[in-house]
Amino acid sequence: MESVLARLRLTLEMIKFEHSVFALPFAGTGALLAIRESGYAPPELAWKILWIVAAMVAARSAAMAFNRLLDADIDARNPRTRARHIPAGLLSKEFTWAFVAAAILVFLLAARALNPLSFRLAPVALGVVFFYSFTKRFTSLAHLLLGLSLGIAPAAAWIAVRGSLDARILWLTAAVMLWTAGFDIIYSCQDYEFDVQEGLFSYPRLFGIAASLWISRVFHLAMLVALIALAWVFRLGPVSLAGVGAVAVLLLWEHRLVKASDLSRVNAAFFTVNGCISVLFFVFWAVDIMLLRPGV
Repeated sequence: MESVLARLRLTLEMIKFEHSVFALPFAGTGALLAIRESGYAPPELAWKILWIVAAMVAARSAAMAFNRLLDADIDARNPRTRARHIPAGLLSKEFTWAFVAAAILVFLLAARALNPLSFRLAPVALGVVFFYSFTKRFTSLAHLLLGLSLGIAPAAAWIAVRGSLDARILWLTAAVMLWTAGFDIIYSCQDYEFDVQEGLFSYPRLFGIAASLWISRVFHLAMLVALIALAWVFRLGPVSLAGVGAVAVLLLWEHRLVKASDLSRVNAAFFTVNGCISVLFFVFWAVDIMLLRPGV
């Protein structure tokens, strides 16, 4: 039993379980917007929120562990990643596969507990997040496909609360997709030489590091436009727009940290700034949605 717990701890460490914070606040925002549209009183709200969190965390955990399995041989050849748990021999592929299966089971159980549409769409969501792991082998659109993997979270949370999809929430899906693709481009600049050597696909390999950083900036600017459109279609107030402003300031900081000639602060840009973006965004929008209700 102690051995299983130790391996589980290593698995959570490998998939950077704590980075669920990147996706959960945006999923939470999707859920809050759906709650607002339900008159702030959807049935069994507390249970829905618990199941949404379980589903999001399980889906991300399954996808991350699957990615580490699929990329184990590539990671072993990359000086930056060869110390990861599977290539370093800290975790077996067999245990990691078992973890993936368990996470998928939790995700499916959570989707089934939410509503019929969530359960019917669960295999589609799994297909998207698993398919991403193959994409850098054949397309430079891998960054956008990773973004879509996170971007479906707020739409899925909306469906979990409402039992149907409203096209307006897709503005948030687009915003998360563009945000994720933008910071993934920054992160992938570290592997430019390795990607060229291995024939892997990425924007830095296709366009070069300097041009890719500009593409990242364009994606993040488009994210801000999508968030403003989201606030407009849901008729939100000035606090939500202040949240967009806070995101804009943090994105500006992120891009000032990284230069084509100096990638030494990529980790700070990737982990610290993006964690702050997701949490601050949620705080501002939660205040607007839940506290500053129409007529209050």
